[in-house]
Amino acid sequence: MRRLRAAVFWCHLVTGVAVGVVVLTMSATGVLLTYQRQITTWAELRGLDGAPPAPGARRLSLDEIVRCARGAAAGSSPASPASPASPTAVTWRAGSDAPVEVAFGRDRRVFVNAYSGEVLGEGSRRARAFFRATTDWHRWLGAGEWGRAVGRAITGAANLGFLFLVVSGFYLWWPRQRTRAMLRNVALFRRGLRGKARDFNWHNAIGLWSAVPLFVVVLSGVVISYPWASSLAYRLAGEQPPSAAASPAPPASRDDDAPPPLTDVDALLARAEQRMPGWRTITLQLPRSGTAPLVFALDAGSGGQPQARAQLTLDRATGRELRWEPFGALSPGRRLRSVLRFAHTGEVLGVAGQTVAGLVSLGATVLVWTGLALAWRRFRSWRRRLPVGAPALAR
Repeated sequence: MRRLRAAVFWCHLVTGVAVGVVVLTMSATGVLLTYQRQITTWAELRGLDGAPPAPGARRLSLDEIVRCARGAAAGSSPASPASPASPTAVTWRAGSDAPVEVAFGRDRRVFVNAYSGEVLGEGSRRARAFFRATTDWHRWLGAGEWGRAVGRAITGAANLGFLFLVVSGFYLWWPRQRTRAMLRNVALFRRGLRGKARDFNWHNAIGLWSAVPLFVVVLSGVVISYPWASSLAYRLAGEQPPSAAASPAPPASRDDDAPPPLTDVDALLARAEQRMPGWRTITLQLPRSGTAPLVFALDAGSGGQPQARAQLTLDRATGRELRWEPFGALSPGRRLRSVLRFAHTGEVLGVAGQTVAGLVSLGATVLVWTGLALAWRRFRSWRRRLPVGAPALAR
Protein backbone atom coordinates (compact mmCIF):
# COMPACT_ATOMS: atom_id res chain seq x y z
CA MET A 1 0.00 0.00 0.00
CA ARG A 2 2.89 2.34 0.72
CA ARG A 3 4.29 1.79 -2.78
CA LEU A 4 0.84 2.31 -4.31
CA ARG A 5 0.41 5.52 -2.39
CA ALA A 6 3.82 6.75 -3.52
CA ALA A 7 3.01 5.91 -7.17
CA VAL A 8 -0.32 7.72 -6.95
CA PHE A 9 1.37 10.72 -5.32
CA TRP A 10 3.97 11.09 -8.07
CA CYS A 11 1.33 10.66 -10.81
CA HIS A 12 -0.76 13.29 -9.01
CA LEU A 13 2.17 15.70 -8.83
CA VAL A 14 3.32 15.25 -12.43
CA THR A 15 -0.23 15.53 -13.79
CA GLY A 16 -0.88 18.64 -11.72
CA VAL A 17 2.24 20.36 -13.01
CA ALA A 18 1.43 19.35 -16.60
CA VAL A 19 -2.15 20.63 -16.67
CA GLY A 20 -1.97 23.25 -13.92
CA VAL A 21 -1.93 26.40 -16.04
CA VAL A 22 -4.76 25.22 -18.28
CA VAL A 23 -6.86 24.11 -15.31
CA LEU A 24 -6.20 27.46 -13.64
CA THR A 25 -7.44 29.25 -16.78
CA MET A 26 -10.59 27.12 -17.01
CA SER A 27 -11.30 27.48 -13.28
CA ALA A 28 -10.85 31.27 -13.26
CA THR A 29 -13.07 31.72 -16.32
CA GLY A 30 -15.56 29.30 -14.77
CA VAL A 31 -15.86 31.66 -11.80
CA LEU A 32 -16.55 34.58 -14.15
CA LEU A 33 -19.23 32.54 -15.95
CA THR A 34 -21.04 31.49 -12.76
CA TYR A 35 -24.03 33.81 -13.17
CA GLN A 36 -23.69 34.47 -16.89
CA ARG A 37 -27.36 33.84 -17.67
CA GLN A 38 -28.71 36.07 -14.90
CA ILE A 39 -26.24 38.90 -15.52
CA THR A 40 -26.87 38.91 -19.26
CA THR A 41 -30.65 38.97 -18.78
CA TRP A 42 -30.40 41.78 -16.23
CA ALA A 43 -28.06 43.82 -18.45
CA GLU A 44 -30.34 43.47 -21.46
CA LEU A 45 -33.72 44.03 -19.84
CA ARG A 46 -32.91 46.74 -17.30
CA GLY A 47 -34.60 49.99 -18.17
CA LEU A 48 -36.76 48.47 -20.92
CA ASP A 49 -40.43 49.27 -20.52
CA GLY A 50 -42.57 46.63 -22.19
CA ALA A 51 -45.75 47.56 -20.31
CA PRO A 52 -48.97 48.32 -22.23
CA PRO A 53 -49.47 52.05 -22.92
CA ALA A 54 -53.01 51.86 -21.51
CA PRO A 55 -55.04 49.31 -19.53
CA GLY A 56 -56.59 46.73 -21.80
CA ALA A 57 -54.31 47.51 -24.73
CA ARG A 58 -54.18 44.81 -27.41
CA ARG A 59 -50.95 42.93 -27.99
CA LEU A 60 -49.60 43.15 -31.51
CA SER A 61 -49.47 40.05 -33.66
CA LEU A 62 -46.19 38.25 -34.12
CA ASP A 63 -46.08 39.36 -37.73
CA GLU A 64 -46.29 43.03 -36.67
CA ILE A 65 -43.65 42.59 -33.95
CA VAL A 66 -41.22 40.91 -36.33
CA ARG A 67 -41.74 43.60 -38.97
CA CYS A 68 -40.93 46.31 -36.40
CA ALA A 69 -37.80 44.48 -35.27
CA ARG A 70 -36.73 43.75 -38.82
CA GLY A 71 -37.08 47.39 -39.80
CA ALA A 72 -35.01 48.53 -36.83
CA ALA A 73 -32.30 45.95 -37.52
CA ALA A 74 -32.08 46.83 -41.20
CA GLY A 75 -31.97 50.56 -40.46
CA SER A 76 -29.33 50.48 -37.72
CA SER A 77 -26.71 48.36 -39.45
CA PRO A 78 -25.96 47.36 -43.05
CA ALA A 79 -26.90 43.79 -43.79
CA SER A 80 -24.03 41.37 -43.77
CA PRO A 81 -23.46 37.68 -42.99
CA ALA A 82 -22.41 38.67 -39.46
CA SER A 83 -25.48 40.85 -38.97
CA PRO A 84 -28.38 39.31 -40.91
CA ALA A 85 -31.55 41.29 -41.42
CA SER A 86 -33.67 38.14 -41.31
CA PRO A 87 -34.94 37.23 -37.82
CA THR A 88 -34.23 33.70 -36.66
CA ALA A 89 -36.11 33.32 -33.35
CA VAL A 90 -38.61 35.07 -31.10
CA THR A 91 -38.76 34.76 -27.30
CA TRP A 92 -41.66 35.72 -25.07
CA ARG A 93 -41.26 36.15 -21.30
CA ALA A 94 -43.99 35.75 -18.75
CA GLY A 95 -45.42 39.01 -17.48
CA SER A 96 -47.47 41.66 -19.22
CA ASP A 97 -44.65 44.21 -19.03
CA ALA A 98 -41.94 41.97 -20.51
CA PRO A 99 -40.70 42.99 -23.97
CA VAL A 100 -40.55 40.50 -26.84
CA GLU A 101 -37.05 39.46 -27.89
CA VAL A 102 -36.36 38.98 -31.60
CA ALA A 103 -33.05 37.32 -32.41
CA PHE A 104 -31.02 37.92 -35.57
CA GLY A 105 -28.53 35.08 -35.51
CA ARG A 106 -26.60 34.24 -32.33
CA ASP A 107 -25.14 37.64 -31.48
CA ARG A 108 -27.87 40.19 -32.06
CA ARG A 109 -31.14 40.88 -30.24
CA VAL A 110 -33.87 43.45 -30.71
CA PHE A 111 -36.40 44.08 -27.93
CA VAL A 112 -39.86 45.27 -28.90
CA ASN A 113 -42.82 46.51 -26.87
CA ALA A 114 -45.51 43.91 -27.58
CA TYR A 115 -48.30 46.52 -27.48
CA SER A 116 -46.93 49.60 -29.25
CA GLY A 117 -44.32 48.01 -31.51
CA GLU A 118 -41.72 50.44 -30.20
CA VAL A 119 -38.17 49.12 -30.50
CA LEU A 120 -36.74 49.40 -26.99
CA GLY A 121 -33.12 48.52 -27.74
CA GLU A 122 -30.73 45.85 -28.88
CA GLY A 123 -29.67 44.51 -25.49
CA SER A 124 -26.25 44.76 -23.91
CA ARG A 125 -23.60 44.10 -26.52
CA ARG A 126 -20.88 44.65 -23.92
CA ALA A 127 -22.23 41.93 -21.63
CA ARG A 128 -22.56 39.45 -24.48
CA ALA A 129 -19.10 40.31 -25.83
CA PHE A 130 -17.54 39.89 -22.38
CA PHE A 131 -19.13 36.50 -21.74
CA ARG A 132 -18.43 35.36 -25.30
CA ALA A 133 -14.72 36.16 -24.86
CA THR A 134 -14.68 34.51 -21.43
CA THR A 135 -16.39 31.41 -22.84
CA ASP A 136 -13.83 31.25 -25.66
CA TRP A 137 -11.03 31.18 -23.09
CA HIS A 138 -12.88 28.59 -21.04
CA ARG A 139 -13.49 26.28 -23.99
CA TRP A 140 -10.43 26.68 -26.21
CA LEU A 141 -8.05 29.10 -24.45
CA GLY A 142 -9.15 32.08 -26.51
CA ALA A 143 -7.95 30.59 -29.80
CA GLY A 144 -9.26 32.06 -33.02
CA GLU A 145 -11.50 30.20 -35.42
CA TRP A 146 -8.63 28.25 -37.01
CA GLY A 147 -7.04 27.30 -33.69
CA ARG A 148 -10.13 26.17 -31.84
CA ALA A 149 -9.63 22.49 -32.61
CA VAL A 150 -6.20 22.60 -30.97
CA GLY A 151 -7.50 24.66 -28.05
CA ARG A 152 -10.38 22.27 -27.52
CA ALA A 153 -7.99 19.30 -27.57
CA ILE A 154 -5.82 20.95 -24.92
CA THR A 155 -8.72 21.81 -22.61
CA GLY A 156 -10.20 18.34 -23.10
CA ALA A 157 -6.92 16.69 -22.10
CA ALA A 158 -6.67 19.06 -19.13
CA ASN A 159 -10.19 18.05 -18.08
CA LEU A 160 -9.16 14.41 -18.12
CA GLY A 161 -6.06 15.22 -16.10
CA PHE A 162 -8.10 17.29 -13.66
CA LEU A 163 -10.51 14.39 -13.18
CA PHE A 164 -7.57 12.18 -12.23
CA LEU A 165 -6.34 14.88 -9.84
CA VAL A 166 -9.71 15.06 -8.08
CA VAL A 167 -9.94 11.28 -7.63
CA SER A 168 -6.29 10.72 -6.71
CA GLY A 169 -6.31 13.78 -4.44
CA PHE A 170 -9.15 12.34 -2.39
CA TYR A 171 -7.27 9.05 -2.12
CA LEU A 172 -4.10 10.84 -1.00
CA TRP A 173 -6.04 12.97 1.45
CA TRP A 174 -7.54 9.95 3.18
CA PRO A 175 -5.36 9.64 6.31
CA ARG A 176 -3.68 6.36 7.10
CA GLN A 177 -4.31 6.95 10.79
CA ARG A 178 -7.86 8.23 11.14
CA THR A 179 -7.58 9.95 14.50
CA ARG A 180 -9.55 13.07 15.37
CA ALA A 181 -6.40 15.17 15.50
CA MET A 182 -5.25 13.91 12.09
CA LEU A 183 -8.62 14.54 10.50
CA ARG A 184 -8.78 18.02 11.99
CA ASN A 185 -5.31 18.91 10.69
CA VAL A 186 -6.16 18.12 7.08
CA ALA A 187 -9.89 18.91 6.98
CA LEU A 188 -10.04 22.31 8.70
CA PHE A 189 -8.34 25.61 7.96
CA ARG A 190 -5.69 26.38 10.54
CA ARG A 191 -4.65 29.87 11.51
CA GLY A 192 -1.15 31.17 11.82
CA LEU A 193 0.39 28.94 9.15
CA ARG A 194 2.84 30.21 6.55
CA GLY A 195 4.68 28.93 3.54
CA LYS A 196 4.60 25.22 2.91
CA ALA A 197 2.44 24.42 5.96
CA ARG A 198 -0.21 26.94 4.87
CA ASP A 199 -0.24 25.73 1.26
CA PHE A 200 -0.48 22.12 2.41
CA ASN A 201 -3.38 22.90 4.76
CA TRP A 202 -5.30 24.92 2.17
CA HIS A 203 -4.69 22.30 -0.53
CA ASN A 204 -6.05 19.50 1.65
CA ALA A 205 -8.97 21.37 3.22
CA ILE A 206 -10.27 22.85 -0.03
CA GLY A 207 -9.71 19.57 -1.85
CA LEU A 208 -11.72 17.67 0.75
CA TRP A 209 -14.75 19.97 0.94
CA SER A 210 -14.99 20.50 -2.81
CA ALA A 211 -14.24 16.91 -3.87
CA VAL A 212 -17.80 15.75 -4.62
CA PRO A 213 -19.14 18.83 -6.49
CA LEU A 214 -15.80 19.30 -8.23
CA PHE A 215 -15.91 15.67 -9.37
CA VAL A 216 -19.36 16.28 -10.91
CA VAL A 217 -18.26 19.53 -12.60
CA VAL A 218 -15.09 18.01 -14.06
CA LEU A 219 -16.71 14.70 -15.06
CA SER A 220 -19.47 16.54 -16.92
CA GLY A 221 -16.76 18.67 -18.56
CA VAL A 222 -15.14 15.48 -19.87
CA VAL A 223 -18.50 14.36 -21.27
CA ILE A 224 -18.86 17.72 -23.02
CA SER A 225 -15.28 17.61 -24.35
CA TYR A 226 -15.22 14.13 -25.86
CA PRO A 227 -17.76 12.38 -28.12
CA TRP A 228 -16.68 9.00 -26.73
CA ALA A 229 -17.51 10.18 -23.20
CA SER A 230 -20.90 11.43 -24.36
CA SER A 231 -21.55 8.09 -26.07
CA LEU A 232 -20.53 6.31 -22.87
CA ALA A 233 -23.17 8.27 -20.96
CA TYR A 234 -25.84 6.99 -23.37
CA ARG A 235 -24.57 3.41 -23.03
CA LEU A 236 -24.58 3.64 -19.23
CA ALA A 237 -28.24 4.62 -19.53
CA GLY A 238 -28.87 1.46 -21.56
CA GLU A 239 -29.26 2.84 -25.07
CA GLN A 240 -27.28 3.42 -28.21
CA PRO A 241 -25.83 6.91 -28.66
CA PRO A 242 -27.35 9.01 -31.44
CA SER A 243 -25.74 9.01 -34.84
CA ALA A 244 -22.77 11.31 -35.15
CA ALA A 245 -23.75 12.31 -38.67
CA ALA A 246 -24.30 16.03 -38.80
CA SER A 247 -27.59 17.30 -40.10
CA PRO A 248 -27.42 19.53 -43.14
CA ALA A 249 -27.15 23.20 -42.33
CA PRO A 250 -30.10 25.39 -43.27
CA PRO A 251 -29.60 27.60 -46.28
CA ALA A 252 -28.09 30.98 -45.54
CA SER A 253 -30.58 33.81 -45.19
CA ARG A 254 -30.70 36.54 -47.79
CA ASP A 255 -31.99 40.00 -47.16
CA ASP A 256 -33.95 40.07 -50.40
CA ASP A 257 -35.85 36.92 -49.46
CA ALA A 258 -39.38 37.68 -48.28
CA PRO A 259 -39.86 36.06 -44.86
CA PRO A 260 -42.73 33.59 -44.59
CA PRO A 261 -45.95 35.13 -43.26
CA LEU A 262 -46.53 34.84 -39.51
CA THR A 263 -50.15 35.93 -39.31
CA ASP A 264 -51.32 32.46 -38.30
CA VAL A 265 -48.86 31.94 -35.44
CA ASP A 266 -50.62 33.80 -32.63
CA ALA A 267 -53.35 31.21 -32.11
CA LEU A 268 -50.71 28.48 -32.00
CA LEU A 269 -48.71 30.53 -29.47
CA ALA A 270 -51.78 30.54 -27.25
CA ARG A 271 -51.87 26.75 -27.55
CA ALA A 272 -48.26 26.60 -26.42
CA GLU A 273 -48.97 28.83 -23.42
CA GLN A 274 -51.79 26.52 -22.34
CA ARG A 275 -49.58 23.43 -22.72
CA MET A 276 -47.28 24.59 -19.88
CA PRO A 277 -49.26 26.87 -17.54
CA GLY A 278 -46.23 27.84 -15.41
CA TRP A 279 -43.97 28.79 -18.32
CA ARG A 280 -41.40 31.54 -17.90
CA THR A 281 -40.11 31.77 -21.48
CA ILE A 282 -41.33 30.49 -24.84
CA THR A 283 -39.00 30.53 -27.83
CA LEU A 284 -40.06 29.95 -31.43
CA GLN A 285 -37.44 29.23 -34.06
CA LEU A 286 -38.91 31.05 -37.03
CA PRO A 287 -39.66 28.61 -39.86
CA ARG A 288 -37.94 28.80 -43.22
CA SER A 289 -41.18 28.26 -45.11
CA GLY A 290 -44.86 28.95 -44.68
CA THR A 291 -45.71 25.24 -44.40
CA ALA A 292 -43.04 24.03 -41.97
CA PRO A 293 -44.24 22.90 -38.52
CA LEU A 294 -43.81 25.35 -35.65
CA VAL A 295 -41.51 24.23 -32.84
CA PHE A 296 -41.97 26.00 -29.50
CA ALA A 297 -39.36 25.58 -26.74
CA LEU A 298 -41.02 26.12 -23.36
CA ASP A 299 -39.12 26.71 -20.13
CA ALA A 300 -40.56 26.90 -16.61
CA GLY A 301 -37.15 27.09 -14.91
CA SER A 302 -34.18 29.41 -14.78
CA GLY A 303 -33.01 28.59 -18.29
CA GLY A 304 -30.47 25.89 -17.46
CA GLN A 305 -32.75 23.29 -15.92
CA PRO A 306 -33.54 20.60 -18.50
CA GLN A 307 -36.10 19.02 -16.16
CA ALA A 308 -38.18 22.21 -16.50
CA ARG A 309 -38.07 22.32 -20.30
CA ALA A 310 -40.35 20.95 -22.97
CA GLN A 311 -40.74 21.15 -26.74
CA LEU A 312 -44.04 21.43 -28.56
CA THR A 313 -44.39 20.87 -32.30
CA LEU A 314 -47.62 22.01 -33.97
CA ASP A 315 -48.85 21.55 -37.51
CA ARG A 316 -49.14 25.02 -38.94
CA ALA A 317 -52.07 24.34 -41.23
CA THR A 318 -54.35 22.43 -38.85
CA GLY A 319 -52.99 23.37 -35.42
CA ARG A 320 -52.70 19.67 -34.61
CA GLU A 321 -50.14 18.72 -31.99
CA LEU A 322 -47.46 16.69 -33.72
CA ARG A 323 -45.14 16.16 -30.78
CA TRP A 324 -44.99 17.03 -27.09
CA GLU A 325 -41.60 16.34 -25.47
CA PRO A 326 -41.29 17.20 -21.79
CA PHE A 327 -38.18 16.10 -19.96
CA GLY A 328 -39.87 12.96 -18.63
CA ALA A 329 -40.73 11.81 -22.16
CA LEU A 330 -37.10 11.78 -23.27
CA SER A 331 -35.11 8.56 -23.35
CA PRO A 332 -32.91 7.79 -20.30
CA GLY A 333 -29.79 8.55 -22.34
CA ARG A 334 -31.00 11.96 -23.46
CA ARG A 335 -32.10 12.80 -19.92
CA LEU A 336 -28.70 11.83 -18.50
CA ARG A 337 -26.84 13.74 -21.21
CA SER A 338 -28.95 16.86 -20.63
CA VAL A 339 -28.42 16.71 -16.87
CA LEU A 340 -24.66 16.31 -17.31
CA ARG A 341 -24.56 19.27 -19.68
CA PHE A 342 -26.02 21.61 -17.08
CA ALA A 343 -24.38 19.90 -14.12
CA HIS A 344 -21.14 21.36 -15.45
CA THR A 345 -22.41 24.87 -14.68
CA GLY A 346 -24.54 23.82 -11.71
CA GLU A 347 -27.61 25.26 -13.42
CA VAL A 348 -29.44 21.94 -13.20
CA LEU A 349 -30.03 22.79 -9.51
CA GLY A 350 -30.88 26.43 -10.12
CA VAL A 351 -29.12 29.39 -8.53
CA ALA A 352 -27.99 27.26 -5.57
CA GLY A 353 -26.26 24.83 -7.94
CA GLN A 354 -24.64 27.69 -9.86
CA THR A 355 -23.31 29.10 -6.60
CA VAL A 356 -21.81 25.76 -5.58
CA ALA A 357 -20.22 25.34 -9.03
CA GLY A 358 -18.80 28.86 -8.83
CA LEU A 359 -17.40 28.28 -5.34
CA VAL A 360 -15.69 25.00 -6.27
CA SER A 361 -14.28 26.67 -9.39
CA LEU A 362 -12.85 29.36 -7.14
CA GLY A 363 -11.54 26.63 -4.86
CA ALA A 364 -9.95 24.93 -7.87
CA THR A 365 -7.91 28.06 -8.60
CA VAL A 366 -6.53 27.88 -5.04
CA LEU A 367 -5.90 24.14 -5.44
CA VAL A 368 -3.85 24.76 -8.57
CA TRP A 369 -1.93 27.63 -7.00
CA THR A 370 -1.10 25.78 -3.78
CA GLY A 371 -0.36 22.56 -5.68
CA LEU A 372 2.13 24.30 -7.97
CA ALA A 373 3.67 26.07 -4.97
CA LEU A 374 4.14 22.76 -3.15
CA ALA A 375 5.65 21.18 -6.29
CA TRP A 376 8.04 24.13 -6.68
CA ARG A 377 9.16 23.85 -3.04
CA ARG A 378 9.75 20.12 -3.48
CA PHE A 379 11.79 20.80 -6.61
CA ARG A 380 13.94 23.41 -4.84
CA SER A 381 14.48 21.05 -1.92
CA TRP A 382 15.59 18.33 -4.32
CA ARG A 383 18.08 20.68 -5.95
CA ARG A 384 19.57 21.60 -2.60
CA ARG A 385 20.12 17.93 -1.77
CA LEU A 386 22.15 17.32 -4.95
CA PRO A 387 25.87 16.73 -4.34
CA VAL A 388 28.11 19.66 -5.22
CA GLY A 389 29.24 19.37 -8.84
CA ALA A 390 26.54 16.85 -9.79
CA PRO A 391 25.21 17.28 -13.38
CA ALA A 392 21.70 18.32 -12.28
CA LEU A 393 19.03 18.33 -14.96
CA ALA A 394 17.78 21.61 -13.57
CA ARG A 395 20.93 23.44 -14.62
